[in-house]
Amino acid sequence: MADALHELSAPRLVELYRRREVSPVEVARSVLGHVERWEHHIHALYLLRPDHVLEQARASEERWRQGEPLGLIDGVPVTIKDNIATRGDPTPLGSAASELVPAAADAPPAARVREHGGVLLAKTTMPDYGMLSSGLSSFHPLARNPWNLAKTPGGSSAGAGAAAAAGYGPLHIGTDIGGSLRLPAGWCGIFTLKPSLGRVPIDPPYTGRAAGPMTRTVEDAALFMQVLAGADERDAMSLPPQDIAWSGFDIGVSRLRGLRIGLLMEAGCGLAVDAGIRDAVQKAALLFERAGAVVAPMKPFMTQAMLDGMDHFWRMRSHVDLRGLPPQEKARVLPYIQQWADSAGGLGGEAMFRAAHQFHLTRVAAVQACRPFDYVLSPVSPVPAFAAELPSPTNDPLRPLEHIGFTVPFNMSEQPAASINCGYTDEGLPIGLQIVGKRFDDLGVLQVARAFELIREPQRPWPQPPSEAIHHVD
Repeated sequence: MADALHELSAPRLVELYRRREVSPVEVARSVLGHVERWEHHIHALYLLRPDHVLEQARASEERWRQGEPLGLIDGVPVTIKDNIATRGDPTPLGSAASELVPAAADAPPAARVREHGGVLLAKTTMPDYGMLSSGLSSFHPLARNPWNLAKTPGGSSAGAGAAAAAGYGPLHIGTDIGGSLRLPAGWCGIFTLKPSLGRVPIDPPYTGRAAGPMTRTVEDAALFMQVLAGADERDAMSLPPQDIAWSGFDIGVSRLRGLRIGLLMEAGCGLAVDAGIRDAVQKAALLFERAGAVVAPMKPFMTQAMLDGMDHFWRMRSHVDLRGLPPQEKARVLPYIQQWADSAGGLGGEAMFRAAHQFHLTRVAAVQACRPFDYVLSPVSPVPAFAAELPSPTNDPLRPLEHIGFTVPFNMSEQPAASINCGYTDEGLPIGLQIVGKRFDDLGVLQVARAFELIREPQRPWPQPPSEAIHHVD
């Protein structure tokens, strides 16, 4: 049976538009119908406006009819995370305490999507201020994982991960400051690339903060990077323009031959690695070896002091932000976030200096540890997706980041890092493999991920909406 239109990749849709075999309006209707079947189960979307979606699709249809598409993704459905501003829309940042003021302008990723003719399906849900690795929010309904509705999709790009796994079209944008692209990608079984810092400009910029594609395939991410990458003066950390041959993402399994691969199986801090995750990542490393790579174990380089320092710094940042809210507004923030932020109230200047210094120490340690290798493999998370209602795996605001020891160092070192599915737990939950490259080698990470995509075990079918029970009234 042919794939439904909402299941098709972005390159395939563009090809069909070019041949005039399919219309952007047909695709938009297919996606909207699929969303209608899924959305009340997973709560991935914010600001879903079907009439607006169809209006964009009709404009794209006319451009294709005239042979004048705007760009690389004209007519392709796209979702954009809540915290990436879109002109005229409020940006609640997942929190009921936020003032719902329409954004004056598109943030850089949203601007690039519009410039290339993408059809904005909706924004996607996230937890309060992006400070959780779950879909728990005081503003949005609770986001759930399409693979198992009792589980979290991860976060903070919760809705984006769920939308990609559920098949809400091919292209989704999330953000990541400590794992917020890779964690939901790993737990939802999709692909993502956290680019080198500045490769995809973002506004407002922040140390370690990156935006990136969340897709089902490496091919979709490679196309999307052509759209999203490029300098933007609003991001003081954006990289200079660089002509990257993103179309060269697929050079086959031969890309792995002779590569020096580091295998990092212990983060050095936080939670212990689940046995099933350990097995899946080690099996993935064996496939790399069979393809001709040289895989060597890496010693942990993160420390609990590094993780705690970053945690304490972010607590203080949130403490200052929440302290500036009127009491009635602060009370609307998730209690977990309030407790976490309030715990920084007693930290003094010296403690904050020592906490902030851990960002630098983490950066230096990550770069030093990766230096002998072309690429590094590791778990994305030490644990599988946890209960949807929990804010974090520990459910402890004083131990909130124990699961990000594999992901956060590569935000601080500014290195590109991908998540790609490498297996499933006994419960059938996806397991993410992290692939890390040297700074600026975003294309190389895509190529290595594509090679693994070709050699990994066959993937399970994507989850489908639960069958609706039919109730008879006698």
